[in-house]
Amino acid sequence: MDTYDVIIIGGGAAGLTASIYTRRKKLSTLVVSINMGGQTNLTEHIENYPGYLDLSGPKLMQLFDEQSKNFGTEFVFGKVAKLEKRGTGFTATLANGEAYKAKAVILAYGKVPRSLGIPGEEHFLGRGVSTCATCDMPLFNKKTVAIIGGGNSALEAAELGSKFCAKVYLIHRRNEFRGDPVTVDKIKAAHNVEMVLNAVPVEVRGDKFVKAMVIEDVTTKEKRELPVNGVFVEIGYITQTDFVKHLVELNKSNEILINEQCETRTPGLFACGDVTNVPYKQTIISAGQGAIAGLSAYNYLQKLEGKPTVKTDWA
Repeated sequence: MDTYDVIIIGGGAAGLTASIYTRRKKLSTLVVSINMGGQTNLTEHIENYPGYLDLSGPKLMQLFDEQSKNFGTEFVFGKVAKLEKRGTGFTATLANGEAYKAKAVILAYGKVPRSLGIPGEEHFLGRGVSTCATCDMPLFNKKTVAIIGGGNSALEAAELGSKFCAKVYLIHRRNEFRGDPVTVDKIKAAHNVEMVLNAVPVEVRGDKFVKAMVIEDVTTKEKRELPVNGVFVEIGYITQTDFVKHLVELNKSNEILINEQCETRTPGLFACGDVTNVPYKQTIISAGQGAIAGLSAYNYLQKLEGKPTVKTDWA
């Protein structure tokens, strides 16, 4: 089992910024995330990030990602299913069974995509199952994908998929969509998009990568298998804390409570960004908290080894 100084769970603005700071302090760092860029990737135009004018979310996150990798951060795509504190260290176990150890952990996964809760979904995250069409749709050029959902996110994903993919299945449990009628009309006009209505996904199948999705008719309960290379889950976001609630305190909104050093109630466990009780959910605020969490993790590890910590120049 690989061991790191720091494991960062989440690859958005908070997590990537934290990784830049931990790597600059020469801490071995692993970022575990279901995607790179987080919710900032969903923003087509960002006008309030200082230093950049009219920069898209994906382009900004690409810069974060490149800078982190240039400092030597390691990345694993997947979902952490269990986090355990053992002695002074932690063990993070992924949904596919892979496990990693660290002396400190930073929670930076923000609000996470709502899951389908079906067999194969978590196992194939990063291997055909995606929650970010903007990030990953170009990877499925001339391939077949399924998109799950009936809101604007799903409709926009289908519209994007129609530009890249040979075939797009848009699967929705009802017979009408909640999204904007204008977008629905665009989808209906796309020759390579097939609407599969009154149907729900029940299983994702494959070997190393996704190969098929099984759906069920909500009325007849009849099942059928759709051959697909990718599955995009577009059914909304939640604050997910089940795998860490034994290690942190939560507020009524299920957000993780932290102090000004981004510390949780568990020594060595830090949190930053949208998953915390920070009052404003903005990319720049997440990045700032990521920097604090990275420096706090460094100080924690320095104290464990009896070494000097970071001090402010004016202290």
